[in-house]
Amino acid sequence: MKAVITVTGKDTVGIIADVSAVCSKYNANIVEITQTVLSEYFAMIMLVDISALNSEFASFVDVLASLGQSKNLDIHTMHEDIFNTMHHI
Repeated sequence: MKAVITVTGKDTVGIIADVSAVCSKYNANIVEITQTVLSEYFAMIMLVDISALNSEFASFVDVLASLGQSKNLDIHTMHEDIFNTMHHI
């Protein structure tokens, strides 16, 4: 199972490190990552393997969302099943 994590907001030092630390704590393996900075804005998409998650998926989502709030970022985490359903034509 996989999840898609998106992060957007003003660029600051340590965004990737902070999100990666949460992934590590919850045993979510980062499979792919892309990020860019457009002027002062940061945008990142991560694909993470959540097969070995050591907690409920909802808890993982909530912790990432809380991290985003504390850092003035939008962090959204979506299970791949939901993502695929939303983007299926």
